[in-house]
Amino acid sequence: MENAFNISKNLVLLGLEEMEGLKYLYCALSIVLYSFILLSSITIVAVVVADTRLHEPMYILICNLVLNGIFGSSLLFPKLLVDLITSSTTITHGNCIAQAACVALFAFIEMSTFILMAFDRYLAVCHPLRYNMLVTNERIISVIIGSYVVIFILTLIGLLLTGKLPLCGNRINNIFCDNMSMVILSCVDSSVSQLYATSVVGAYLCFTIFITIFSNLQIFLVCLKITGESRQKAVHTLVTHLLNLSIFLLGVLFIFIRYRLGSIKLPIIVHVLLSVTTLIVPPLFNPLIYGVRTNALKMRVIHHLQTVHVWSKWTSTQKHFIPLSVISHSRSRT
Repeated sequence: MENAFNISKNLVLLGLEEMEGLKYLYCALSIVLYSFILLSSITIVAVVVADTRLHEPMYILICNLVLNGIFGSSLLFPKLLVDLITSSTTITHGNCIAQAACVALFAFIEMSTFILMAFDRYLAVCHPLRYNMLVTNERIISVIIGSYVVIFILTLIGLLLTGKLPLCGNRINNIFCDNMSMVILSCVDSSVSQLYATSVVGAYLCFTIFITIFSNLQIFLVCLKITGESRQKAVHTLVTHLLNLSIFLLGVLFIFIRYRLGSIKLPIIVHVLLSVTTLIVPPLFNPLIYGVRTNALKMRVIHHLQTVHVWSKWTSTQKHFIPLSVISHSRSRT
């Protein structure tokens, strides 16, 4: 089969060729974006882990979301930096399949977390008296682990279907590999792989949107019945979750547009911009949105940053401070 279809062991990422002329600018931009994602995400996770007052289901889900953001951005930036610096534009077939599988994992985990967050906020606002009994830290961690198992199985099946497809071409209009980019290069009928990918992703996405709309509609109806601070908190929760989900759906929409316009000859840079949105925008904005709009988390982050700042100032003054006992000992010797 390998000889019949002349499969190349290396695939060419045309997006990297397109970026070669301004590679140092792209390197600098990638370093800034990746550093900010890591710093903001790790700060939120560290504060939640260190502060026992934040050991609640909602903050566990926020940590899961920002950690997945680190995972998603790490699929792109480190390899991109190495490729730009070394002027490499190829990736092996095996590494391409692995990267495509990891991209799918990132997207599924993102959607699963949005589902859990929407349902968690629905129970917190609409059933506040039963919330602490229904949603516990142990239960939410178990559900997260269970969702990981399901996602891994779904991704593994897609990986096996795509991995066995013989490829006639070796040129991908992107800077990273994803499942559909490899399916498009297939020499044989790939309808089974396409049907599986479309069905699973479509069903998962529709379920995410349905749960989110249902939960937020119920929260909105509660907002109409209550007044004062409770209404303000409920509306705040509603807006925060919708804002975050909208950013992710925007990236999904861009990917959908990219493949729907496959018959139209688009510039490579357009393919790149439509693709990288999902791996850059949610990881970039998730820590900001939840770090700023979640008041308890924002206050604890500010408190810990102030503590670190005071500690650093104290240690810096201590370096220049000479204990009195040392001065007295020195004078006695003279």
